[in-house]
Amino acid sequence: MYLIDGNNVIGRRGKGYEDWFHDKPASRRQFLKDLTRLAKMKKLRLTVVFDGAPDPSFPDGTSYRGVKVFYARQGSDADSRIIEMAEAERNKKNLTVVTSDRKLADRVRVCGVQVMRAGEFQQLLDEAAAAALNSRNPDAASVKGEEMDDWMRYFGVDEDDD
Repeated sequence: MYLIDGNNVIGRRGKGYEDWFHDKPASRRQFLKDLTRLAKMKKLRLTVVFDGAPDPSFPDGTSYRGVKVFYARQGSDADSRIIEMAEAERNKKNLTVVTSDRKLADRVRVCGVQVMRAGEFQQLLDEAAAAALNSRNPDAASVKGEEMDDWMRYFGVDEDDD
């Protein structure tokens, strides 16, 4: 199971998260979509913990398409909730906390939990997105860029044609 420091990972995402600081609910929803795609493709158990008040669409403790959603407790932060959940986990060997927060990573390692940096997890998300894109349009993925000119000439399309 992966226990994800949601705000930490979102803060490091690029495309699709440009408005993170201006529209956190939209960024959370986009992140949840990305997580559900990864969970489905790789058959992973994912749990995410966000800082801040719960989103009414995804209350604390709910499951969204197989991804468990939690929030920091009132007056606290997501790191504290993640530590609490890591300490309570019975099967610590199968738990990986995803964060680039060094203090949080050090704390959960003491519990016997593995840590994955946000950038490494981001690669998993990007691979799942690319695979989903290719599965929706398999023909586009099968033609390499350098082959396109040859095919265009074969079908009589000139470079100057619109």
